[in-house]
Amino acid sequence: MTHQYAVEIVLTRPATARELDRARHRVTFAANADRTRLMTVQSGRRPGRTLHGLRRRLDTVLPIDVLTTHYPDRHGHVLLNVVLSHRADAQIRREAAALGRRAGDVLAERITADLASEQRQRRLRLESQMQRLLARHTPEEVLACAAGHLLQTSTR
Repeated sequence: MTHQYAVEIVLTRPATARELDRARHRVTFAANADRTRLMTVQSGRRPGRTLHGLRRRLDTVLPIDVLTTHYPDRHGHVLLNVVLSHRADAQIRREAAALGRRAGDVLAERITADLASEQRQRRLRLESQMQRLLARHTPEEVLACAAGHLLQTSTR
């Protein structure tokens, strides 16, 4: 059964008008304002094969960094398609062989751990900033200011 996959294409730099024109002859997509991200819908039986095929079609015409499924699957996972340097690939494969595991699983664990670490660091920075605010302002003032800011940005 064929499915439709929303795919985000993240570029290493803004695409030129010529690159976008050449890519449009291969795939229909929408580009963001600064031409660093593209969105497309692709048909396929499996998301991994769909991303791999899309990379093959576009890799020679666009400076692709990462392809990712835009929506999580039924397990809550978003699929990434990245090209590693030879050095990084060899390192991941060595580590996987030493652990008796698949390279893709080792890479997925590293990415997941890095994302979790980044979230922890962001949370700690936010908590630190909040403590500095509460040292100078009442909780009510901080809450009112945050609510006002959120309401302003949501109506823009």
